[in-house]
Amino acid sequence: MARWAALLLLLLAAPAAGRKEKAGEKVCDKGWECSGSRFCCNETISDYFKAYQFEELFAHRNDAQAHAPGFWDYQAFITAAALFEPRGFGTTGGKQMGMKEVAAFLGHVGAKTSCGYGEAPGGETAWGLCYNHELSPSQSYCDDSNELYPCVEGVEYYGRGAIPVYWNHNYGIIGNGIKQDLLNHPELLEQNATLAFEAAVWRWMTPMKRKQPSAHDVFVGNWKPTKNDTLSKRYPGFGATMNILYGDDICGQGSTDKMNTIISHYQHYLDLMGVGRQHSGDYLDCGDQVAFNPSSESSDF
Repeated sequence: MARWAALLLLLLAAPAAGRKEKAGEKVCDKGWECSGSRFCCNETISDYFKAYQFEELFAHRNDAQAHAPGFWDYQAFITAAALFEPRGFGTTGGKQMGMKEVAAFLGHVGAKTSCGYGEAPGGETAWGLCYNHELSPSQSYCDDSNELYPCVEGVEYYGRGAIPVYWNHNYGIIGNGIKQDLLNHPELLEQNATLAFEAAVWRWMTPMKRKQPSAHDVFVGNWKPTKNDTLSKRYPGFGATMNILYGDDICGQGSTDKMNTIISHYQHYLDLMGVGRQHSGDYLDCGDQVAFNPSSESSDF
């Protein structure tokens, strides 16, 4: 029952694509990319993150060795990001915070879609966006007990997308969030790069449960930890974004390769974007953090 309650709470917690601003609050319009929000008064992502930088971050995504050549591109990312910029994605705070958030988000994307390794050209962190779906699924990822988002006959729910989505219930939840029928058509996330990025940004911007922060919130400083959070060693920073997105699959296990790989991608991208890893921020890892949502209580994305 705890799992289904968590799923229902997530649906209730998911904010609308647009957000009404307070009466009298200054709002700005930046053409197609950002409009009708106070966040649009700041620089937009395309103001400070250009196509050539995207190419530098994902330098080998179209190589012969990659598994999704020609799929991922800068315009798909910017088009998806623009849907969330009025809510503060990449537009919260000044230019440096915007650049850091883009690097943090793409750090997760790069790590989760990488086919890099230590001796690969450019090193492990140069091979993000190598995949757009899981090549050899280890299981069906169908949870027959889920009545809210039941498995569709003949449909497989293996990992797909920029931050890969697994399981029927997660395709259902995220599909509702981005207004796409992913439960019946999960293949959309490996057919349309804009939708794949949109699903990933939606996850970044959306809390899993009521009274919990999103990855965006913990990164940009919108979240103030409670006493229980501090006792659980959860503090604002990049580490908490891993806690929210992956829970105890990554966090609370000390210094692991899986966790350090994600951190390495984030810091590498900060360097390439000209911010520098010295501005990675405090509480970079989650090795000692207790999961916001332990896997024994709710399903992971």
